[in-house]
Parts: sequence; structure tokens; C-alpha cells
Amino acid sequence: MSAVRSDAGEAAVVPGSIPLQASAAFPKAARLLKTDEFSSVFRLRPWRRTAHFVVYGKPTGRDARLGLVIGKKYAPRAVTRNLVKRLAREAFRTRRAEFAGWDILLRLHTRFDKKAMPSAASAPLAALCAGEIRELLDRAAREIVRRNGAKPASE
Repeated sequence: MSAVRSDAGEAAVVPGSIPLQASAAFPKAARLLKTDEFSSVFRLRPWRRTAHFVVYGKPTGRDARLGLVIGKKYAPRAVTRNLVKRLAREAFRTRRAEFAGWDILLRLHTRFDKKAMPSAASAPLAALCAGEIRELLDRAAREIVRRNGAKPASE
């Protein structure tokens, strides 16, 4: 037996149904949505960069939020843009607690090499993106720890 959600959001046990997994949602509250939210983070200097991505951060004192800028200029195919966004959202979602109190913005700033990555959604492209995103989020998490530790105790 497993639980399913009713319209009221309550769990009900239904024999023979598939068990529910923990929510893997990425709610609107976890995203930068408005132009001014993006602009306020973009005004700051980039924290770190890799071959293809740049990460920015801004303290907010609220829950962690992620903004993604994956433009057509650097990823002309929608398949590629969606792959990058999906990988970035998942990487951020699993580590969201590390970024509490900060807005994080991830921007694609260089095209992917077509010769090395001929397919828009190839496994090597996914591995490359996932690795770079993971590396940037690691660096951003360390930067947050450093900046939070540098604050005076009186605050």
C-alpha cells in the first residue's frame, strides 16, 4: 500500500498504487522571476567563472533563489537551453540549504564547441554542463561561507 495526495493535499492510502516520493519541486519562491531581481544581482561583480558559465550572488536574508540566463546567442537550440536549465535547477535544488539568504544567478557566457558536442543534448554535453555547474555551485557555497563568516558578531 502507498499514499496518494487528495485534492486537499492530505495523504490517503490506496492499495496497489505506486508510493509517492519526496517532492522534487522547484517552486516559484525558489526562482528569480522579475527583471529588477535579475538586475540587482547583475549589478554586482561575478563571483566565479568556468569555461562556459559565470555565477553571481547577492545576500538577501530570505530563502535561497536561483536565476538562470541561458540566451539564444550562446545556446541557439532550445534543446540545449532546456538541458542546461534542467541541470542547473536540479543541482541548485539538491543544495538549496547551502545558499540560504542569497540570490544566486547562473549565466551561460560562451558557446559550446559544435565539433566536440555535435548533438544538442548529447551525453558529453550534459556531463560537461553538470560538471561546470557543480563546480560553480561548490565555489559559490564556499564564497557564501567566507562572506557570512566575515560578518561582525554584533549583527
